[in-house]
Amino acid sequence: MPAPPRSALLLAGLLASAGVAHFVAPRQFDATVPRALPGSPRAWTAASGAVELALAAGLVVPATRRASAHATALFFAGVFPANVKMAYDWRHRPAPVRALAYARLPLQVPLVLWARRAARAEG
Repeated sequence: MPAPPRSALLLAGLLASAGVAHFVAPRQFDATVPRALPGSPRAWTAASGAVELALAAGLVVPATRRASAHATALFFAGVFPANVKMAYDWRHRPAPVRALAYARLPLQVPLVLWARRAARAEG
């Protein structure tokens, strides 16, 4: 069963919230940027926040919703290495904090599926 547009709008809200958070509290995101990437972590934090805001805007507009939903699925898959890095870096932190970092790993799967479902609903 295709997802209603409301699902895409909820996904847009999630992305917009995350995008804003990248600019409001960038330090927590800087720490997840893999060291192998060129440039500064802050530049990657700002870029990923801007991408999240752009994807959110694309999901809101019916004419761009399908393409934005596909791009969102790719984005969620693409940021997975940062979540792996965060889980690894936080492996010695207190259990509640460590659990949060580990919980982010499997969360990527439903996010990718949610974005793909939103794309199918528009197709």
